Amino acid sequence: MNFVVCRGYAARVTRYALAVAAAISVAATGIASAQNTAVRFSLDSKLEGPMAPFAVAIDRGYYRAEGLEVTIDAGVGPIEPINRVASGNYDLAFTDINTLIKFRDANPQTPIKAVFMVYNKPPYAVVGRKSRGVAAPKDLEGKKLGAPAADVAYAQWPVFVQVNGIDASKVTVENIGFPVREPMLAAGQLDALTGISFWSYINLKERGVPADDIVVLLMADYGVNLYGNAIIVNPKFAAEKPEAVRGFLRAFLKGMKDTVKDPTAAVDSVIKRIEGTKKEVELERLQMALRDNILTPEVKANGFGGVDPARLDKSIDQIALTYNFKAKPKAADLFDAQFLPPAADRAVQ
Repeated sequence: MNFVVCRGYAARVTRYALAVAAAISVAATGIASAQNTAVRFSLDSKLEGPMAPFAVAIDRGYYRAEGLEVTIDAGVGPIEPINRVASGNYDLAFTDINTLIKFRDANPQTPIKAVFMVYNKPPYAVVGRKSRGVAAPKDLEGKKLGAPAADVAYAQWPVFVQVNGIDASKVTVENIGFPVREPMLAAGQLDALTGISFWSYINLKERGVPADDIVVLLMADYGVNLYGNAIIVNPKFAAEKPEAVRGFLRAFLKGMKDTVKDPTAAVDSVIKRIEGTKKEVELERLQMALRDNILTPEVKANGFGGVDPARLDKSIDQIALTYNFKAKPKAADLFDAQFLPPAADRAVQ
């Protein structure tokens, strides 16, 4: 079992990887690697606290118990894992479903679908500072917003503006690089930024901004009613090896449940794979993701992994407010529930 970790945000040019020995010995498992189905899996960024369930499933042998030999690689931004899966170089990936929706519209010949919804609510956010006069969406008028052009949160800015009645002409948007986003806000060169809630909030704290000065406007709490990151699958792999897909999701679900039960222990599977990080930092990221994106009221009621087709259809309608579809899809075009574990197994305990 291999887990390759890469540091870097979507717009970073320089990337590096840490090959980490996370293998469980063949002798210990009693299962020869040659007998397992090889599965290539891509993340959409470097490994961090919120991705603990994937690492937990490795460390506790859940993939191997399903007869899978899983290799997990880091990615840089949401489009990279989609392209990896579309090319057939990767079998499954973890990425933003809204990016997939637009990709599918532009590439109808590539029928990639999501098979497990991980973030029931997306972590897209506008993050500001009270000391800069930002406490609510309308406060952004007359302010300077830092927004990398490739930022998945900034991709939702037109919807956020529309549903909150913001006069976009009164907001100065600066296209800045990912590495300078939080430093510029911390230095007072910006009033707010677009970003991922559990990245930007904690990065600002790490730069000395007081927690009570940071305002996280989670877009999902302000009218942007979308889903977030999901596990997607290559259609050829799904057709040829459906049991491998089911086995991967069963193993991931076990990793998710373990993470929910004991986040402090689960984050250790991340920490040991990241050089120079702090456990308290990654644990806080994980706890934010669990609270805001994973363990939502909908998930607590219906269990992990699935979607409400009517809600997904409405989210596509909302994307259409600012995106011109060639052929607007339906929920069934984008999410395939046939590989999910039984509903009873997916219940939140």
